[in-house]
Amino acid sequence: MLCTASPAQAGEPVILKLWPAKAPGETVEIAAEKQTEKEGVVTSITNVSEPTLKVYAAAKDSASGIGLLVAPGGGYNVLAWDHEGEQIAKWANSLGITAGILKYRVPRRPGTEKDQPPIGALQDAQRAMSIMRAKAGEWGIDPAKIGMLGFSAGGHLTAWTSTNFDKRSYQAFDDADKQSCRPDFAVIIYPGGTIVKDTFELKPEIRVSDKTPPSFIAMASDDRVNSDNCIALYNAMKKAGVPVEMHLYAKGGHGFGIRPTAGPAATWPKRCEEWMKVMGWVK
Repeated sequence: MLCTASPAQAGEPVILKLWPAKAPGETVEIAAEKQTEKEGVVTSITNVSEPTLKVYAAAKDSASGIGLLVAPGGGYNVLAWDHEGEQIAKWANSLGITAGILKYRVPRRPGTEKDQPPIGALQDAQRAMSIMRAKAGEWGIDPAKIGMLGFSAGGHLTAWTSTNFDKRSYQAFDDADKQSCRPDFAVIIYPGGTIVKDTFELKPEIRVSDKTPPSFIAMASDDRVNSDNCIALYNAMKKAGVPVEMHLYAKGGHGFGIRPTAGPAATWPKRCEEWMKVMGWVK
């Protein structure tokens, strides 16, 4: 691991390397990792070959014992690091939630078609979820209360992770992999790639069942990605008996993140907080 300090003790975010050696399935070298910055803020990251988990602990006096794995979007090519990562971690902390931002492998590796999700991203998400559970005691979180939140491609990754926990996508490395990789709840924001193009059918990798975790879904009707992606998810979950809440806003486009705007889509964080309270995740 890059660091073994407890984020609760350190007071600063802690970065952990997900894999003890080379990430599974990596057969080609890619260019050096690249970060794009604006006014000193890292806005996006690409060329990720060493995935990490950046953990922001909730303040001790307000900690709820809840953990949240955050997956930024970016079309599986880049990671929208600030507005779908760092900003979400701060929001989670304000609710007493310890957040881990997942820097998963991007871009797609050679041999992965544009309409196919890259398996490396699922491996990274499953590994990160297991690590959060393995370190739950150290970080002051309940291993039975760790959810996942994702945007756009990260929303697809959240749905993918939430419906494929029964079979790990890589060979176990260590004791951390003895922990479950199933999110206890899922927050899926403007997901893309969950349905077969020009149909209302979920893609094969999105395997909704009655074991799928309770989910909160939000999207805008005018999203260029097509709001059918979230409607199909909602319908499948409802049919399977999964507790699910969906908010489909009239306007908002794609990529609105958590930024305060005049549009109705900007209210999703408050609706999500209310949902987490109703479901018993947040007091």
